[in-house]
Amino acid sequence: MAAAAALARLEQKQPRARGPTSQDSIRNQVRKELQAEATSSNSPGAPGTNVVSEPKEEISPHLAVPGVYFICPLTGVTLKKDQRDAHIKEAILSHFSTDPVAASIMKIHTFNRDRDRVKLGVDTIAKYLDNIHLHPEEERYQKIKLQNKVFQERINCLEGTHEFFEAIGFRKVTLPVPDQEGSEEFYVLGEAARAQPESLEQHKRQLLNAEPVRATLDRQRRVFCPSALASHFELPADFFSLTAEEVKREQRLRTEAVERLSSLRTKAMREKEEQRELRKYTYALLRVRLPDGCLLQGTFYARERLPVLFQFVREALQNDWLPFELRASGGQRLVEDQALALNECGLVPSALLTFSWDASVLEDMRAAGAEPATSVLRPELLAAMEQLS
Repeated sequence: MAAAAALARLEQKQPRARGPTSQDSIRNQVRKELQAEATSSNSPGAPGTNVVSEPKEEISPHLAVPGVYFICPLTGVTLKKDQRDAHIKEAILSHFSTDPVAASIMKIHTFNRDRDRVKLGVDTIAKYLDNIHLHPEEERYQKIKLQNKVFQERINCLEGTHEFFEAIGFRKVTLPVPDQEGSEEFYVLGEAARAQPESLEQHKRQLLNAEPVRATLDRQRRVFCPSALASHFELPADFFSLTAEEVKREQRLRTEAVERLSSLRTKAMREKEEQRELRKYTYALLRVRLPDGCLLQGTFYARERLPVLFQFVREALQNDWLPFELRASGGQRLVEDQALALNECGLVPSALLTFSWDASVLEDMRAAGAEPATSVLRPELLAAMEQLS
């Protein structure tokens, strides 16, 4: 619609000029018009609608949230997106001085991104340890040839595997090859490790059951006083899955609306296009309006499921055992048991939800001559309430 309007204005300004003769020219004309309009206009959207700003490099003091942050599970440090991997790697490496076995396992599962290759390598290491456990007296199972094809293809290619072998008691030794000239490198299990087979079994289980160390999304839970700006959202660039270059191209890509307006689209085509639009967003900023008008705000992954949202709200309530309902704009009731993703419910990149107690609970309370408390949040959250600006 914006592109069509821009074209109309362009034609009004140049009534006698001959219009562009190619689709590329049309796109260029509309892009210039839209860019000029975006530069000169900063007015917010109509009241009662979600207003999402285009991602900007400069930090606005009116952002609904300063950015997307994560918490390192090893150190508890809060991190920005671009700091996560480097910080976690540094934390894992520093862990080697205190627990080399655990550190090497974390390194195997975290530093190597190909999960299929990690599983193959871990299963092969587990097989080596199983052979040692099942055949403790057989010398051939107490050593591993480093130039072995299986070892090279499945284990040597993974970061952290050599540290793991050394941490559990193997040592690298050069041994002569029977019936051949020269020697080759082997991992040989030390005497101390052989005397504690139960420790090898424990390390094997740790290795098999481990998961990659990933920073967890910081919900950045905040509580705001009742505000007429409850449905106004100005989001930072972090909330968009597009790169900075893709965001800059977004204005140009909107000109494709000219072509879409000129063609008939089926309902299935429109729904597919809507789903593609929703996938642009990686995160969702949600606000829940409570019975007293206060607002509970949190950050979520766009692909997270409704039960996560309900649990987030439940943890903030004084009476977290009472059933409640959440409704989106337009009265759409969100059903926790359906476990739909937030983006499937149209709650991206931001949404204002309405909280209410379950109707049957209200009926029971009123039948008993009681009314639900107006304030539903925990006292410590109310004490930290802010003004929404």
